[in-house]
Amino acid sequence: MPRRSTSSSTGRSTGNSTASNAPRNRTPQAVRVRRRSFGDFVKAFFAFVALLVLVVGVPGALAVLIGWPLPHGAPGLDWLQREITVDTFLRILTVIVWLAWAQFTACVLVEVKAALSGVGVPGRVPGAGPSQLLARQLVAALLLVGATAASLTPGLSNLGHSLEGNQKPTVAAAQATPGIFAQQQEQAASTAAALAEQASHAQADAGHSAKQHGDTKYYRIQPPEGRHHDSLWEIAQRHLGDGRRYKEIYELNKDRIQPDGSRLSEASLIRPGWIMEMPGDAHGGELVEMPDAHVSPGVQQQIHDYAKTGDHAQGGGSQAQGGGHADNQVSVPQQRPASDGGQQHAGDQHTAPAASSSNSSTFGLPQALIGAPLLAAGLLGALGRRRRQALWQSALGAVGGRRGMEPPMPTGDAADAQDALLIGADPDGVRLLDRSLRGLAAQLAGESRALPTVYAAWLSNGDLHLQLAQPAGKPPAPWQLGQDQTFWMLARTDAERYDDVDTAAPYPGLVSLGTMDDSRLLLNLEAVPGIVSLSGREADRAAVFASVAAELATNGWSDRMTITLVGFGEDLTPLAPNRLRHLDGIDDLIETMEAETRQRRGALGAAGHDSVLTGRTGPAQHTRWAPHLVLLAAQPSAEDAVRLAELASDASRLGIGYLVGTETGDLPGAAWEMEITGQGKLLAPLLGLELDAQMLPLATQRAVVELFVEADPEREPQGPTPTPPFLVDISEQGRPAVYARLVGPYEIIGLDTPDGDRSALLHEALALLLLHREGVHPRVLSSALWPRGVTEDVRDALLERLAAWLGADPDGSPRLSADATGRLVLAKSVVSDLDVLRSLYHEATQGKGVDSRAVRGRLLTDALVLVRGPLLADRPEGRYRWLTHEIIDAQLPLLVADIGLALSAFHLEKNRAEKAIEALNAALNSAPADERLWNELLRATHATGDETRLQALAADLVNRSGARGLPPRTEALLDELLPSWRSGVAAVG
Repeated sequence: MPRRSTSSSTGRSTGNSTASNAPRNRTPQAVRVRRRSFGDFVKAFFAFVALLVLVVGVPGALAVLIGWPLPHGAPGLDWLQREITVDTFLRILTVIVWLAWAQFTACVLVEVKAALSGVGVPGRVPGAGPSQLLARQLVAALLLVGATAASLTPGLSNLGHSLEGNQKPTVAAAQATPGIFAQQQEQAASTAAALAEQASHAQADAGHSAKQHGDTKYYRIQPPEGRHHDSLWEIAQRHLGDGRRYKEIYELNKDRIQPDGSRLSEASLIRPGWIMEMPGDAHGGELVEMPDAHVSPGVQQQIHDYAKTGDHAQGGGSQAQGGGHADNQVSVPQQRPASDGGQQHAGDQHTAPAASSSNSSTFGLPQALIGAPLLAAGLLGALGRRRRQALWQSALGAVGGRRGMEPPMPTGDAADAQDALLIGADPDGVRLLDRSLRGLAAQLAGESRALPTVYAAWLSNGDLHLQLAQPAGKPPAPWQLGQDQTFWMLARTDAERYDDVDTAAPYPGLVSLGTMDDSRLLLNLEAVPGIVSLSGREADRAAVFASVAAELATNGWSDRMTITLVGFGEDLTPLAPNRLRHLDGIDDLIETMEAETRQRRGALGAAGHDSVLTGRTGPAQHTRWAPHLVLLAAQPSAEDAVRLAELASDASRLGIGYLVGTETGDLPGAAWEMEITGQGKLLAPLLGLELDAQMLPLATQRAVVELFVEADPEREPQGPTPTPPFLVDISEQGRPAVYARLVGPYEIIGLDTPDGDRSALLHEALALLLLHREGVHPRVLSSALWPRGVTEDVRDALLERLAAWLGADPDGSPRLSADATGRLVLAKSVVSDLDVLRSLYHEATQGKGVDSRAVRGRLLTDALVLVRGPLLADRPEGRYRWLTHEIIDAQLPLLVADIGLALSAFHLEKNRAEKAIEALNAALNSAPADERLWNELLRATHATGDETRLQALAADLVNRSGARGLPPRTEALLDELLPSWRSGVAAVG
């Protein structure tokens, strides 16, 4: 596929490039001053008259003609019984007019302040859409004829950055809107265009003057301090007075070569040491001008070189791809035009910082995880399984005693890594990839066709392209031939039709290497005819190796595999102890692989298969056909390299893949040679590839491993039992302002139901925040609500509506705010029944209930009453899909079971067996699969002395267990309580 080129220096564009995306030419040019016409003065005059009438004339007329409309004293009860007269009606209308005047006057003041200050965009007056639009048009028309309008209103100069982007949509909207509104929109469009033109001329004049005087200001990106990282938002906040002006800095520096040779391509991706040219009104001590004697000669030269790239900044040119299809070559599939930009997953979008009400930003989170949706989905899924396993083992007391229902709360870098996983993960993409590959294998097996050898897979705009080693005929429907006979293509809409099938994963060795344009490459390591070598700096190689190992260990399109790590990754084993294996040196590796190679050759010969692919389909599929992937980061000696090359010569047929690191780039037996550069590019010249590499840097790697170590079910408890993240005041004085019922049907008490279609979205956002009292990163929230991506303005609008809906406490503090890390948090006055449930159980078992039996019984009873069913029982179809990433669905049944067990023990202490049975049955309604509840119910029923009742319960348990039979512990308990239960069950059956 020909790569899309960016705009050239001549102003032409190809592919999907637009003029608005082209780098701006900042060479000083003559300024064409737009002269004000007679029509401009006429418009300004009428605007002045209209403002004078509306702002001054209306209140004056009301005061003279009507007077004060409200009563002069406190009205009595008889006032409500008076007859409504014409005078009363007029006074009511007068109050409404006064309110409308006050709102319009506020709009005028806001627009005038924004125009004169030039900082950011005008604020929005609540509920004043049409009024504020009218005020904006009148103020703009009035300022248009000012002699220094452009210079006094630098905020308007922002309109001139992208003239097409600001003018054309308004004109289009005016043309599409009938009637009087179309005329108003058209007038607003022409006014905005005139302002934009004049402001851009003034800005060009100011820029030209600045260039002449040599006082252009620069800022050097600072290295991180602790968890704080520099960001364009914060730079704009410090030096321009408004973080929302970060886009101006981005536009000034986009695509310009930085001192390290890389370019600024995304506003959220900046590196320490980069140089940023700043707008002319920037201020602050960290800025430098050129020339400046206080700047070191090295930095001075870097700034001088950087300044020279500003005239014709442009994106890197495209590199021609390999045209032929040799047996060992990978090429890019031709992409179809994206049918819907909204289908792109949030993990593949690199959005600029959010200008949200919480002043949050996208910075500080590991971009390596946010930009790797398949890797993030695998890690997130594996982490969830690990935490659920730890919960169950804790509940059963299998390891280290009870550890409570709350897993350790990640902090620091681990918390950032968890947020990045939630943002970047694309579980739908993993599911579609897995179903598509297994569905293809099942179809080929049904047609008695062999699986084709696949070198690589490309994910492009949701479509899946498989690159075959050689033509394999026509693919089964709905697969289609791609650009030639060596490509099979499956559209996303067709992939969604596949269901889960019971067949072995056909290509478990696929692993993401990076992206090219809109395509993501997955290389099939086990199919490469020989060794894949990777050269480059040691740290960069290690980051690539770690990414490959982590994805192979946790991906969702594999069944079983062995991943052997040599020379790195000893600390990666917590990610998947059953898959990852670490060897100390190359000698151990060669000895191990020689034995396995012999074993696999013999097994293939005995089974009559020519390769592992034929052994993965049909009745012959067996676990011995699982791949073994070797990742060797250490540089092998010449002798060891030859031995590895001999082992790898037949590796693809045996399902064994080798990825070997090298310092020189020259490795004997290497079929494919790749190089990782210091700028994060993965190069394979012979394959015609230049990718943005998928990497897992050391700091991010350690943070991810920390998450898995903390969730390890075999790990001994550290410190005291964790308390719930949010404890509420359960006394009568602790009545909350807003109370949400999540355990069962979703209900909210204390708030009005929002109108319109946004109600469901606001409810979902509030539920996510209630389940995470520690705080939610704004990008985590947007990724949960819009898993396929969303723009910043839509997200920010939701946060504004959510904050307005929740309102403020009596002391004026908002109920939705941001903490020091930028995460969204709810006030303590907003409480859910889950918070109360956790608080009641905690108080009963670790608080006042420990020393008082009566208090413990009351608290446990109150807690069990709150349980009305499963979490969010009536949630709409298609929403709350983020719950699949949570462990609350495992925590809640265990918590309910713990409450039922504690209340049962409370009653059995006083021989109240019936009360104990009642509590256990109530808990079983929400936790029907908890074996502990059934065992305790057997004991409580036995305590009644009614053997017939116990026999009926045993029969019910046997029927519920089905073909699996009773759990061993339950069966042993029945043998103790009712030795004749087997014959009794048979008689009942």
